[in-house]
Amino acid sequence: MNQYEVMFIIESALEEDKKEAAIEMVKEVISAGGEVGKINVWGNRKLAYPINKKNEGYYAVIEFTANADLPKELDRRLKISDSIIRHIIINKDEK
Repeated sequence: MNQYEVMFIIESALEEDKKEAAIEMVKEVISAGGEVGKINVWGNRKLAYPINKKNEGYYAVIEFTANADLPKELDRRLKISDSIIRHIIINKDEK
């Protein structure tokens, strides 16, 4: 099992329940094949550059442990999600 961290940006224009639903979807995907660790929700922040003509996003960071196949599935699910505008998955074991 490897240590990973996923950071994703949700559209800030969405309602609070849809933002929470997006975070829950990520947690469900992780818990299907791994273990969810610390969850850190940063909230609305200004983006470094406009993405799809938007200047703000709702940031969330989740640490998790999983086998090597789970990040590929998580990446696929995050790419097809309409509410998530950017994401990155980092393997914390690699230096």
